[in-house]
Amino acid sequence: MKIYNTLSRKIEDFIPLNPPKVGMYTCGQTVYDYTHIGHLRKYTGDDLLRRVLTTNGFDVQHVQNVTDVGHLTSDADEGDDKLEKGAKDRGETVWEVARFFEEYHFKSLNELNILRPNVVCRATEHIGEQIKLIEKLVKKGFTYQTEEAIYFDISKFPGYGKLSGQKLEEQKTGARKEVVVDPKKKQPADFALWFFTVGKFAGHTMRWPSPWGEGFPGWHIECSAMSMEYLGDSFDIHTGGVDHIPVHHENEIAQSEAVSGQPFVKYWVHHEFLLVEGEKMSKSKKNFYTIDDIKTKGFDPLALRYLFLTAHYRDKLNFTWESLEASQNALDRLREIIRDWPSYAEASAGEDDKYYQKFMDVVNNDLNIPQALAVMWDMVKSDYPTNAKAKTILKMDKILGLDLEKYLGKPIEVPEEVMHLVRKREQARNTGEFSEADKLRKQIKKLGYIIEDTPKGSKVKKD
Repeated sequence: MKIYNTLSRKIEDFIPLNPPKVGMYTCGQTVYDYTHIGHLRKYTGDDLLRRVLTTNGFDVQHVQNVTDVGHLTSDADEGDDKLEKGAKDRGETVWEVARFFEEYHFKSLNELNILRPNVVCRATEHIGEQIKLIEKLVKKGFTYQTEEAIYFDISKFPGYGKLSGQKLEEQKTGARKEVVVDPKKKQPADFALWFFTVGKFAGHTMRWPSPWGEGFPGWHIECSAMSMEYLGDSFDIHTGGVDHIPVHHENEIAQSEAVSGQPFVKYWVHHEFLLVEGEKMSKSKKNFYTIDDIKTKGFDPLALRYLFLTAHYRDKLNFTWESLEASQNALDRLREIIRDWPSYAEASAGEDDKYYQKFMDVVNNDLNIPQALAVMWDMVKSDYPTNAKAKTILKMDKILGLDLEKYLGKPIEVPEEVMHLVRKREQARNTGEFSEADKLRKQIKKLGYIIEDTPKGSKVKKD
């Protein structure tokens, strides 16, 4: 198996630290607003990576955080706490907002058949671990304190910038005019480990005692503390969006390696953006869509997953309603085809499958899922025996995650009312009453079914 490593900027052989065990940390949601389809693309990518690892025989320990405090409106420690802002906007407590959007997040993941992480950890339930990490950084001399916060001094960490490739002089955040910035920060890219509840944060709802005074953690320290708590000082894979490379993940590396003196993560995996109609998603442009929006338009959530499978995780993907409709049609077609194949119980026999080997070859080459999808369709259209194809497609679906077992070998149940009209139409066609047959076809369509005339007779499908 090979994977692109952001740290080395090349595709590498995947060799875990302690095979067959694999520690995998995926950056989770900041639960102040709805999970949207851009987020869902990233989590689908994480899910595909996990499924490929598992299929290759690795024992994956998958940890995902829930950021429910400390993530400011700017990733660079500027602005308001997103949870506080979300609570103010909704007229609820921060705790209510966090739990509501956390529940919505995992409901959205379930809709796309995304596997639940082995460990889900909330930042607010790991304050002690974060304080211990900060204490070690203070003791080792990597920090300084102002009236507003404790900061990590990036000049004390020589490797800062190795993930993004940026030099220290390029790490300027360029604060917006409306943002209040701590004037005592030594360098713009120094980042907060602990905010004190003073000044603009005097009224901050979420606060905890610490050796330095009452306050709350910075966003970056949360991920380091929780990933190291469950996966150790060094682990195999850390994923996130490409927007996390220059700030969040760079900061995680600095503080984690400053504490342990060990390499933090061996493989960094980053997912590209989802565009909507060629533009970045935003509420102001009214192109901000959730899984509920997808369902309201009449689409199956798994059609969205299918759409995500059509683009490589390191390429941008442009979402349009037309592309989603094409994915829905492709998924429907696949389901209809496999309904005529043997069920799983009958598919145990079959020959050694060259298509499955080719499928695994491409998924193991930096998760080339679009090519894997093409291999699957080649197999579907091949002249292989259907029992062999049935067996193979279920093996492929352990990675694709399209829930195909629900359709394999299971013809649709057609109501007797519809079947009565189908028989009448068949009789009309046999006697040359084609006008009557056409009327019956339209009646059948009104009931939600369509007729496909084949050399073997009429076939009924859901419309």
